[in-house]
Amino acid sequence: MRYRGIIRCELDLMLNFLIRRSLISVFLLFCISIVSFFMVTLAPGSPYPWGELNPKITPQVKEMFRKKFHLDRPLHEQYWLNMRDLFTGELRSIKDDRPVLARIAERLPATVWLNVAAITLSLTFGLLIGVFCARFAGKPADTLISFGVFIFIAVPTFWIANLAIIGLVNWAAVPVLGTQSYGIAFPNFASLWLDRIWHIALPATILSLGGIAVQSRYIRASMLETLGEGYIRTARAKGLDEDTIFYKHALRNSIRPLITGIGGLLPALIGGSVIVETIFAYPGMGRLGYEAVLERDYPTLVALNFIVAALVLLGNLLSDLLYALVDPRVRLE
Repeated sequence: MRYRGIIRCELDLMLNFLIRRSLISVFLLFCISIVSFFMVTLAPGSPYPWGELNPKITPQVKEMFRKKFHLDRPLHEQYWLNMRDLFTGELRSIKDDRPVLARIAERLPATVWLNVAAITLSLTFGLLIGVFCARFAGKPADTLISFGVFIFIAVPTFWIANLAIIGLVNWAAVPVLGTQSYGIAFPNFASLWLDRIWHIALPATILSLGGIAVQSRYIRASMLETLGEGYIRTARAKGLDEDTIFYKHALRNSIRPLITGIGGLLPALIGGSVIVETIFAYPGMGRLGYEAVLERDYPTLVALNFIVAALVLLGNLLSDLLYALVDPRVRLE
C-alpha cells in the first residue's frame, strides 16, 4: 500500500507539472502569434501580386482583393480573422489562392525528416565527441577537437553549405547533390528511400554541425564535473578500473544535457533549415517560408510562424517532461 501511495504521489506531481507547462506553452504561443503577425504585416512591401502601381488593375479589383484577404480591416481585426481562418482551414495563399494548410502539408514531411535526421546526428555525434574529449581532457586530441568544434560554432551555416556544394559537386564531381528529383515517383519502396537518404544526407549533415559542436561542449563539461564528484572518488578508492568508472558511473549521470538539448536544438534547426533548404533547393517548410517572404504572402507567413512556434514549444515541453522524469526535483518547481 505504501508503494502505491508513493507511485500515486509521483503521478500527481508529474500531472501537475505537465498541466503547468502546457498552460505556459499555450500562453506563449498566443503571445508569439501576436508578435509574429504584426511583424509580418507591418514589414515594408506590398501584398498585391500584380504590384502596387500596376495601371491595368482597376480600383474595384483592388478592393475585392483587400476584402478577400481582410486587408481592409484594422490590424487587430486582421489578426483575429487570420487566426479564425487558420483554425478552420479557410486561410488561403495570396500567391495561388490555395489553402495555406494544404501548401504546408505538402512541405511538412520533408522538413520533419530533415530535422529528425539533423537532431539524431547532433545528439549522437555530440555525445561521442563530448565523451571522447572528456576521456582525454587536456591532451592533444582534446585540444585539436575542441579547436575544430569552436570553428563549427563560429562559422555561418550558409558558408559551410556553399563550400560543401562547391567542394563535392565542382571539385569531387559527386552527382545529384541537389534535390530537384525529390518527390518523384519510384518503382519500389527501396528505391524511394534510397533516393530520400541520398537527398537528405548533405543538408542534414550541414544542419547538424552546429548542434554537434554545442552538444559536445555540454557533454564534455558535464562529464568533467561528474568525474569530480565524491562518489567517483569513492569508486576509485574501492579499486574500480577507470573504464568502469568513466563509462558505467560517470557517463550515466552526465547525459542530462542531451535531454535538455532536444528543446534547445529544435528552434535552431528550424531556423537554420530556412537557409539550408533554400541553398540545397530542398522542398521543405523553410524554403516555402523564404518564398513567401519574397512574394509578401502574408497568410502563408502567418501560418508558418504559428506552426513553427507550436513545434518549438512542443519540443521544449517534451524536453521539460523528459528532464522531470530524470530529475524528480524539477517536478516540485
